[in-house]
Amino acid sequence: MAVNPTFAQLLRSPTLLLAFGFGSGLSPKAPGTMGTLAAIPLWWLLAQLPLTSYLIVVSIAAVVGIAICGRAADQMGVHDHGGIVWDEFVGFWIAMAALPITWQSVVLGFVLFRVFDILKPWPISWLDKKVSGGFGIMIDDVIAGLAAAVVIYFLGYFGLIL
Repeated sequence: MAVNPTFAQLLRSPTLLLAFGFGSGLSPKAPGTMGTLAAIPLWWLLAQLPLTSYLIVVSIAAVVGIAICGRAADQMGVHDHGGIVWDEFVGFWIAMAALPITWQSVVLGFVLFRVFDILKPWPISWLDKKVSGGFGIMIDDVIAGLAAAVVIYFLGYFGLIL
């Protein structure tokens, strides 16, 4: 396992600062979960936007994330270093698209996104193994976020939640 950069190194590198989720990816245990937790306050801010603006910002964050995560992986010398959590930020934001700002929606989105991200059912597992670079780091979390959003949609459609 690669060594984490120090927080001082993150502060000197905007790429590492973003890739490591403003320091949340430095957690020695469950950095992906910590990164997802760190994404919640930013989601709350994003959720204030109209849905179209929200989706544009999240799309930009995903595209920029390809470069951020790719450069950070190159700097760390490890593909998809565990501390790179910008992909978790974006995946969570995708899962939370169009949800009401309630603690119940945060818990549901968080749990479902983490389940899909950790268990990596097909095609997430295939993408995680077969796609490399910054795009590879991002795509499995984007798909995990979409999968969580689909489950949330159907739970809501059938009146089981929210």
